[in-house]
Amino acid sequence: MDERGGGLVQLWAGFFVFLAMLLFAVQVLFNLYAASVVTAVSYDAARRVAGSDGGPSHVADAEDQARQSLGRYAGRVTFDWSASSPEEVVLRVQSDNPSVLLPVVAGPMAFDRLDRTIRIRVEKFR
Repeated sequence: MDERGGGLVQLWAGFFVFLAMLLFAVQVLFNLYAASVVTAVSYDAARRVAGSDGGPSHVADAEDQARQSLGRYAGRVTFDWSASSPEEVVLRVQSDNPSVLLPVVAGPMAFDRLDRTIRIRVEKFR
């Protein structure tokens, strides 16, 4: 192979390494943003329910408001209030993040799934 051919191979190899790093950075940033937003919205929903002494109607209202805050991303999120008790509101939130990485790489890196549990004591006036 002549000198020009070897340089071209190095150029393409460098391009693919740059592209892989760029896609990885985009995936990390998207995952951090999604985790931050979903956690904040979920905490607000659980706090609303705990501040209103719980109850199914308050849970439904808080979940609806959380879904409105998440917009289109709400379709990827599940809310589980089943572990709540009269003294504590427990909200487990799970979501599936879209991936820009190849499935072989994305799965082991754990960027595709978000799982949070929020626990807040119910406020009661004495």
